[in-house]
Amino acid sequence: MKFDLEVDARGLDCPLPILRTKKALATLSSGQILRIIATDPGSVKDFQAFSRQTGNELMEHAQKDKEFEFFMKRK
Repeated sequence: MKFDLEVDARGLDCPLPILRTKKALATLSSGQILRIIATDPGSVKDFQAFSRQTGNELMEHAQKDKEFEFFMKRK
């Protein structure tokens, strides 16, 4: 998937992946896409909750080995 910005949150535990995502989303315009890579197993639920709470769309997420990849569209 094509994206506008990437956040590498590998090796970071909650809440740092969410905090870095929030900061990165603030730099994007509405409709732009952020790619996040994380290794925290709790990040799947964290990003789902973050999406519901903020209104930013969690477009897709996948797991590759021990890495999680998320694509979030800024509202």
